[in-house]
Amino acid sequence: MTRIRRIAVGQSGPLQQNDSREAAVGRLAEMMREAAGAGADVVVFTELALTTFFPRYYAEDRAEMDRWFETEMPGPVTQSLFELSSKLGIGFYLGYAELTPDGRHFNTSVLVDKSGSIAGKYRKVHLPGHAEHDPDRAFQHLEKRYFEPGDLGFPVWRTMDTLVGMCICNDRRWPETFRVMGLKGVEAVLLGYNTPSVNSQRADEGPEMRKFHNRLCLQAGAYQNSTYVAAAAKAGSEDGHHMIGESCIVAPTGEIVAMAEIEEDEVIVADCDLDLCRFGKQTMFNFAKHRRIEHYGVITGQTGVVEPD
Repeated sequence: MTRIRRIAVGQSGPLQQNDSREAAVGRLAEMMREAAGAGADVVVFTELALTTFFPRYYAEDRAEMDRWFETEMPGPVTQSLFELSSKLGIGFYLGYAELTPDGRHFNTSVLVDKSGSIAGKYRKVHLPGHAEHDPDRAFQHLEKRYFEPGDLGFPVWRTMDTLVGMCICNDRRWPETFRVMGLKGVEAVLLGYNTPSVNSQRADEGPEMRKFHNRLCLQAGAYQNSTYVAAAAKAGSEDGHHMIGESCIVAPTGEIVAMAEIEEDEVIVADCDLDLCRFGKQTMFNFAKHRRIEHYGVITGQTGVVEPD
């Protein structure tokens, strides 16, 4: 028995500071058309897909950065993407900076179904970086300054005949992200990321190590929770800052079944048999049969490391 969903990932090449929202949406629309033409059910776009990765810039008055945020979704510029989704009959994942009516700031993604309607919203939980200017870094990473941690947890939605979850960038490095969704039966985790090719605090950690870590956490999350993972990168040199690409789709076995080859806009597609998820969920990772939660309390009861006496 097979239950095939064709998943596409739309990797974005760089978005410079002067690139307009209209230009960004136009590029996403072109990739959506390509994905739909390939028969995809859903296309995954990247984190902060509408703008440059602005957390690399410091503003003493954080309100100066509000120009990078969306106050509604869809809005006047993004509405056309939702209409195209409905016209083509393809769902999508979109990452963007969200400014709520009550003035809260989140790194957010939405899941849109084939009718062009929002089926789910996620707000990034694991914010990396720092909140104040750090002169010792090669470049800044100020997500903790411009965003607050997500408040929606890690939901899973039954949409497009699939159990779908979402996360964003740094979330993929934390096994708890995938396990929470795994405990809800997730079959496809969709995510976007903007990952610099050099560690700002460790100059000798370059692109190959950064790419290795990216693949490692995506493959482990997929395998250990028997789910597909579809990850979309922002890639190339953006405002003089290089980012890794390697957008990819990972099977429940942990195998990479599709990967981007360039650092520009690129669409990759894979046929994903959701019944492959069932095998792992019923055998090696049969949680009901094998998990021993009486030993896991420290995971939710403690944050930092506490060494034994």
